[in-house]
Amino acid sequence: MTQQLSQLLLPPPVTTNQHRYLPLPRPAAWRSVALPREGVDAEEIFRRPFPPPSPAKHIAASLVKRLGGGGKPKDGPIPEHGGVEPEQQQQSLDKSFGYSKNFGAKYELGKEVGRGHFGHTCSARVKKGELKDQPVAVKIISKAKMTTAISIEDVRREVKILKALSGHRHLVKFYDACEDANNVYIVMELCDGGELLDRILARGGRYTEEDAKAIIVQILCVVAFCHLQGVVHRDLKPENFLFASASEDADMKLIDFGLSDFIRPDERLNDIVGSAYYVAPEVLHRSYSLEADIWSIGVITYILLCGSRPFWARTESGIFRAVLRSDPNFEDLPWPSVTPEAKDFVKRLLNKDYRKRMTAVQALTHPWLRDDSRPIHLDVLIYKLVKAYLHATPFKRAALKALSKALTEDELVYLRAQFSLLEPNGDGSVSLDNFRMAFVRNATDAMRESRVPEILNAMESLAYRKMYFEEFCAAAISTYQLEALEGWEQIASTAFEHFEQEGNRVISVEELARELNVGPSAYTFIKDWIRNSDGKLSLLGYTKFLHGVTLRSSNTRHH
Repeated sequence: MTQQLSQLLLPPPVTTNQHRYLPLPRPAAWRSVALPREGVDAEEIFRRPFPPPSPAKHIAASLVKRLGGGGKPKDGPIPEHGGVEPEQQQQSLDKSFGYSKNFGAKYELGKEVGRGHFGHTCSARVKKGELKDQPVAVKIISKAKMTTAISIEDVRREVKILKALSGHRHLVKFYDACEDANNVYIVMELCDGGELLDRILARGGRYTEEDAKAIIVQILCVVAFCHLQGVVHRDLKPENFLFASASEDADMKLIDFGLSDFIRPDERLNDIVGSAYYVAPEVLHRSYSLEADIWSIGVITYILLCGSRPFWARTESGIFRAVLRSDPNFEDLPWPSVTPEAKDFVKRLLNKDYRKRMTAVQALTHPWLRDDSRPIHLDVLIYKLVKAYLHATPFKRAALKALSKALTEDELVYLRAQFSLLEPNGDGSVSLDNFRMAFVRNATDAMRESRVPEILNAMESLAYRKMYFEEFCAAAISTYQLEALEGWEQIASTAFEHFEQEGNRVISVEELARELNVGPSAYTFIKDWIRNSDGKLSLLGYTKFLHGVTLRSSNTRHH
């Protein structure tokens, strides 16, 4: 594999005269961060259209956590091994992975193409079997450096995810995993076309819109595939996309699932991982899901279109502050010459409220990228929304049905495509079986591992009735996403007119509180949502009711 790939998968050691790393906000939880360069004049940075990106190097805090002392102990957090010394802890660690033991008989290692903290990467040739004489890449991870349980679990999970997801056109192919007394060997497809980052820099940092579209479509397709299977990548960045060959139109491949994880449909993760420039706000808030990947794609798109990062600072803490508090600049050159559709696309990915971001599938149907000849992917979001609709009260369903009648054509394109993927019955309806079979048609082992199909259990009521397209639209729309649209006020006003005609009725403050699942303490502010004249919801009340009252989720997995 190329030198770039090896550097990416196995970051080289940090040299203090090149980079200086600062303590992290929560060092024990931060697992892999790409930090900005220090010691560079600020004015020089801001004169550059595209500040040189820092390599994805693991910082001392991450090393202490993963390697049990790979960094300077005084500079990192308290090692997470319960006070046991690394040497003592290693004796109790099980470093047997159950992988094939005959690596040497199957593969002939070639030259080393990179070296990092966790081992090194080599090119290799397959000696026998179906892939005989085929060149491959081998990631070699030293067992001696697996000094914590989490470092062992990372390797185990990376192999499990690669094996479970293998088969997508834009995903690096996994071939094999082997081990011996000293190492774990992950055998993968050899991609020698270089990183996306290399091509960005070769173009001076900026792509034309048409060329950017070709890149973003590939990224969205593979991420949509991962998300449907219940896998969140957590480290999407230009360094983690390789081209299969040097050809200008070569396929791009997503690599490096070392920070990826399986995630259940309603689960929130809380461990801070990723690369600083691409990390989503909710990751820093320690409660996130699949939408964090979408933010990272937004950052990549912004870079492709204008050649600079949307959030920039000289320190990691400065980047984090920018991600949490600043808005991307869409005023300076070249943004005035970028099409409105492209700007809208980026803004809908870089929304700080994760609930308002498009999913990967929705992004593929956005006007900027829409291509009627391209197949549409099944979106796990419709399962989550339909499940919530089925459990909603009749009053809430009436409000959603009114909202669905005000949808724009752009939203209907997506909904028609999703309904079609459910393969409606002869009478134009769908039931639970349609949703189940759509999962079956798209399932991989990863989907079962992340338990995504369990969402069907909460949709059981659909087994006893039919849902036609009109109701599906009401069930499968997100109020939060619609609120992010520039035309939201008009959509809400039109929807309220339908609600007035068909669903609005007299409602007391107490009943409204029950509808919103809030207690008496909320009475003082929700009473303003009800009109004094007739005791029904006002326009303000209708939009507030659709939005709901957000309570912090307790369904968070702690690592």
